[in-house]
Amino acid sequence: MATRIRLQRNGRKGYAFYSIVIADARAPRDGRFTEKIGTYNPNTNPATVDLNFERALHWVLVGAQPTDTVRNILSKEGVYMKKHLLGGVAKGAFDEAQAEAKFNAWKENKQNGLAALKAKQEEAKKAEAKARLEAEKKVNEEIAKKVAEKKAAEAAAKAEAEAAATEEPAAEATEAPAEA
Repeated sequence: MATRIRLQRNGRKGYAFYSIVIADARAPRDGRFTEKIGTYNPNTNPATVDLNFERALHWVLVGAQPTDTVRNILSKEGVYMKKHLLGGVAKGAFDEAQAEAKFNAWKENKQNGLAALKAKQEEAKKAEAKARLEAEKKVNEEIAKKVAEKKAAEAAAKAEAEAAATEEPAAEATEAPAEA
């Protein structure tokens, strides 16, 4: 029986969520499966993978063929790195303790890289938010200037109108005795 490690689609329309399953190669995508070894959610950033590492390693070691996407997932999770190291142990290149140490060092290095990437993304977000805030402040200052100019122009026009209104009665009062 040809065994495959594949994704089984779950979730609603437009929001796919996958189970990582062991299935016969002839079974349909969402059909019968032998064992569920994890889940994959591509909707989060970064994609969330919940994997039973030991069972995945077991199935890879007994010859189950993964699909391309599952192969990438297993590779990123370290299943293929562990398989490679166990192959070195079987050939006598190093012992199991050294293999475990190498695997832990690889895992630690990967975690540090992911943490650095996350920190870099957070820093970029903060810088973008600060730039947006500065741009908004600049726009608000421009609007405040225009409003102040408009209010000053309105106040000047009102003062002129009041000055003209006070001059007219005074001019009429001076003209009236001249006519009499």
